[in-house]
Amino acid sequence: MNEKITPYQSATITKKEQVTTMFDNIAGTYDFLNHFLSAGIDILWRKKAIRELSALKPQHILDVATGTGDLAFEAIKILHPKKITGVDISAGMLEVARKKITDRNLQDIFSVEIGDSEGLKFEDNHFDAITVAFGVRNYQDLEKGLSDMLRVLKPGGKVVILEFSKPVAFPVKQLYNFYFKSILPFFGKIFSKDARAYTYLNESAVAFPDGKSFIAVMDKVGYKTTKHRPLTFGISTIYTGIKG
Repeated sequence: MNEKITPYQSATITKKEQVTTMFDNIAGTYDFLNHFLSAGIDILWRKKAIRELSALKPQHILDVATGTGDLAFEAIKILHPKKITGVDISAGMLEVARKKITDRNLQDIFSVEIGDSEGLKFEDNHFDAITVAFGVRNYQDLEKGLSDMLRVLKPGGKVVILEFSKPVAFPVKQLYNFYFKSILPFFGKIFSKDARAYTYLNESAVAFPDGKSFIAVMDKVGYKTTKHRPLTFGISTIYTGIKG
């Protein structure tokens, strides 16, 4: 179901191509809208996600769907790795990431390149840890993307995935639905170049197999010791798994 939810609902263009176009369109306003529309809570979520790797102390991290690099920057501050490689399918988002890397003088630690979660151009057993923030629900083939991430992860390495989820408790569920269906698309349309992007965000979050359903997918493709931790009344969730 998740794979069938696409930004532009085109039958002739793949989900991957539509997602690439969407993120190219909104790259310039992405960071501002992220922090504005979440009242900065997304920053705290990223910090909590990265702290899941504190005990492992990974030295080489792959950040999939790195976007403008915000999760990787948190990893640098908290974990002090030797190297982070970020991949994303959107050239527009990577252009913003590269500028931020240069502005912060982090070229020796953090590099980004065009890359696809379903066909990562890295050797098997290559990375100590893999991170993804708000990216897996955009995968065209969820199982294939998770499988290829597992392939390039070293044995004993850890994956940390941060993604939107669906609150179930009253009144958070009702407020969440109103905000995602009405408020978020309204401001997204005003500030970004793409009116569909923030409507798609709600649709993709609703369709995403969150909680135990996503853990079941992680288990199916081979991750071990999988766990999930809801944040902020279940608005987002951190998922973790180990490569056996």
